Amino acid sequence: MKILVTGGLGFIGSHTVVELQNEGFEVVIIDDLSNSSVEVLEGITAITNNKPHFEELDLKVKTDVQDFFKRHNDIVGVIHFAASKAVGESVNQPLKYYENNITTLVYMLQELSGLSKKNFIFSSSCTVYGQADELPITENAPVKPAESPYGNTKQIGEEIIRDTCKVHKDINAIALRYFNPIGAHPSTAIGELPIGVPQNLVPFITQTGMGMREQLSVFGGDYETSDGTCVRDYIHVVDLAKAHVVALQRLIQEKNDSNFEFFNLGTGKGSTVLEAIQSFERVSGKALNYKIVDRREGDITAAYAETSKANNVLGWKTELTLDDAMDAAWKWEQKIRNT
Repeated sequence: MKILVTGGLGFIGSHTVVELQNEGFEVVIIDDLSNSSVEVLEGITAITNNKPHFEELDLKVKTDVQDFFKRHNDIVGVIHFAASKAVGESVNQPLKYYENNITTLVYMLQELSGLSKKNFIFSSSCTVYGQADELPITENAPVKPAESPYGNTKQIGEEIIRDTCKVHKDINAIALRYFNPIGAHPSTAIGELPIGVPQNLVPFITQTGMGMREQLSVFGGDYETSDGTCVRDYIHVVDLAKAHVVALQRLIQEKNDSNFEFFNLGTGKGSTVLEAIQSFERVSGKALNYKIVDRREGDITAAYAETSKANNVLGWKTELTLDDAMDAAWKWEQKIRNT
């Protein structure tokens, strides 16, 4: 079965390609390489002994998207990762995020409707909940006004898919609302590879540990949490990747209860930024140079998942710990700096 993975050379995308290939799927990757490297293909191939088909393509160019689907009309499922994803950057460059994240989704859904098999997995985010009233966050929590343009693109994206599924009853879609993916593949063949200054916590931690960054800034120490820093649900990227395969198989096997479903993907446990730093220090044996600075616009106080729906309905749950993820991220960082 041929599966299209957009953004398949990115952090989560590449790990998902590995898990798809491990399950015997034929994978076609689209990526514009704006925030990834073609060398990731070599890492995927090293793990699976199977090189996926790759096309460098900008999904914002509608004619190129149409041409791709004419050539690959035997695709049975699409996993759509391709999007800009940094909260802070989205606050400063909202139009970039609306163009890249919304336009490409519309083009993908337009082409999906022409396939004989119309199975679609959407890379969504817990940012759709904003600052939730209750923790842990269930799928029944209200979708609140987004705290950032990035979060808003995920809300709008889900609305577009929901509206499309109402009209196109033969399209089956699942939105996976991630919490905070971290880590790397245990082989250290692939991992998180931010271009420029990292926008996410863990790459900044590991780069600071390597001496590439002088100091880690912890945004805000006065939140109403156990130690004053933000709380997040850090999920190992390999666990997250496996959830995509499970969700896709649910659609292929026609086990879905409706043609648009959504699931939280997290560990169910919240950790503060300082606890994440302590985890790094534990697995690396290094003291991290960090400083608590002012809060960052767009950040919420706390978010962690209630995971029983994913556990019981999807039949998926996390197996790896924060220390496992931090250890993998640290080994990956050491490998890419020492080769």
